Amino acid sequence: MPDQSDMWIARTASDLRARRRSFSSVAFVPTMGALHAGHLALIAAGRKLADYVIVSIFVNPTQFAPGEDFDRYPRPVTEDLEKCGQAGVSGVYAPDVDQMYPPDVPACELNVPELASDLEGAFRPHFFPGVCRVVAKLLNMVQADVAVFGQKDYQQWRVVEAMAADLAIPTRIVAMPTVREADGLAMSSRNVYLSPDDRIRALALRKAMLEAKLMIEDAGETDPAAVEQAMRRTLEAHQVAPDYAVIRHPRRLTPLDSIAPELTGGVVALVAGRVGMVRLIDNMVVGGPSHD
Repeated sequence: MPDQSDMWIARTASDLRARRRSFSSVAFVPTMGALHAGHLALIAAGRKLADYVIVSIFVNPTQFAPGEDFDRYPRPVTEDLEKCGQAGVSGVYAPDVDQMYPPDVPACELNVPELASDLEGAFRPHFFPGVCRVVAKLLNMVQADVAVFGQKDYQQWRVVEAMAADLAIPTRIVAMPTVREADGLAMSSRNVYLSPDDRIRALALRKAMLEAKLMIEDAGETDPAAVEQAMRRTLEAHQVAPDYAVIRHPRRLTPLDSIAPELTGGVVALVAGRVGMVRLIDNMVVGGPSHD
């Protein structure tokens, strides 16, 4: 493994490209900062996939709607850079908004409607156009061999994967397993917003998915509606207001008439709900090769 002791920080695309040219194989980990153990696991995976790892830290305004938490999204930049250095990151790209979205350049639109119009796309219609735009720009800027995403944002992973394939972006998109707290809560930068009581209630997301897993894998349930109803009941019993609790095809994310994991390579349970003032999402592959 090449020496990774001198981590650089680039603030502009031109500086990033100049520094990246000296690297051979590169793994890229895009983040919005507020790094936790889940991000560090992606960095560790990147170090196994390539000789060098580049991390971006950029809170992307185009994926936030008015009234969402863009302004209060945590930005512990000094701590994030320290964590990157300790994790063996080779370089960090930390641009400002005008660098990513030059004010004199007309904006383009980019999306994958077949995968992005439902679930998160239905509740946050601005989200995936913003994600696709910023990720496409970052992939073009970094020119990495592989980009590492977390399976915790399952729909985002599938949307980015499809976008990169359709646009013939040569970077390989890979997803790594969700990293969880000891009690099973998926790690998220938004977990810091949870009150102590809401932190306990948030465990209902994983409980709902485990209920789905039990019904499908152990009881042989084939009716998606029955499983989805059970998931919603679990969320509501713990005072979590569900946005959705669904069973979907693991790649196309389409609704299923019948659950047949042996035909689809498993199914994916996806949940989203509000715990107090905090909106959380989670997922679990059931009846197939699990990454959880």
